[in-house]
Amino acid sequence: MVVFHGSYTAITEIDLTKGRDNLDFGRGFYVTNIRSQAEYWAERVGRHHKTSGVVSEFEFYENAFSRFELKVLRFSGYTEQWLDFVVLNRNPQSPTPAHDYDIVEGPVADDKISRNVTKYLKGKISKDRFLEMLRHSENHQICFCTIQSLQMLDYVENPKDVEYEVSEIGESLLGQLSLDFSIDDETAADKFFSSKTFAQLTDASTGLYKKPWQDIYEMLKAELGNGTARPS
Repeated sequence: MVVFHGSYTAITEIDLTKGRDNLDFGRGFYVTNIRSQAEYWAERVGRHHKTSGVVSEFEFYENAFSRFELKVLRFSGYTEQWLDFVVLNRNPQSPTPAHDYDIVEGPVADDKISRNVTKYLKGKISKDRFLEMLRHSENHQICFCTIQSLQMLDYVENPKDVEYEVSEIGESLLGQLSLDFSIDDETAADKFFSSKTFAQLTDASTGLYKKPWQDIYEMLKAELGNGTARPS
């Protein structure tokens, strides 16, 4: 899985001692599989440090989730268990560290959510009300809490420019699409750019842009053949 970290500078070597306490999952190195989320954070932190911000890319070996020597905690969404865990870690009165997990994955308590965590801690809103307010939020984070867990991350020194790769792939796909379906370039482009295949191709976290264009074309052709975006 490709994951991203947004900061004011490129992160090529991870130093857990520089992590802050009392974050969602405690002190650690945080990444996300949503590039736009990392870009937002890079811009925000960059402004504070008077830089443009940088998104660092890493390859995460997902077999870490099942390795017996790593203690892993995963939250599928905004659950009561997630809230209790975040409150434990965000409470300055909790011991540091507040848990002994190597890796923790789950949703983010962003600024708005953090304010509501404070209200919840002060008894101004109930747990049920708080969880109801989170229902439509979408984000993602993985926290690497120990040196051992960092072995599951590899820094990508020269990540591909996704937009450039997609542009190059798109030219080949459109040409082949026009030939196979006997349609003009404009129609081919319309069908390609509205397809699920294109959506996956432009999502860096899927890694689809790294595959040969012929493999991607087979996906697109199957999608069109199934009638989900059939050329007219």
